[in-house]
Amino acid sequence: MGEDIDKFLVEPITNAARPATLASLSMTVLRFWPNDLPFLRIALTIGAIMFLLSSFLIFFYTIYTTRRILWVGTAVTFLIGLVCSLASSIILLITI
Repeated sequence: MGEDIDKFLVEPITNAARPATLASLSMTVLRFWPNDLPFLRIALTIGAIMFLLSSFLIFFYTIYTTRRILWVGTAVTFLIGLVCSLASSIILLITI
């Protein structure tokens, strides 16, 4: 019985921590990168917002597993965040 309560309380937090870590990495690069490239800032900002939104959606999907819209929203926002991270990496490689 104790394991069920721990799973219900801890699992949403651990699932939400994964995309939130990627969002914090995007925000760290955004904060400490010295160049003011507008495309880089836009890509990193959108990527961080999408990862944060994905984190919230996966948190609530873990609690309410019957809500399909939460799962679809999680997948879409996570993929948009990955595309933005890939675009910002390519921009960084081109400008270095």
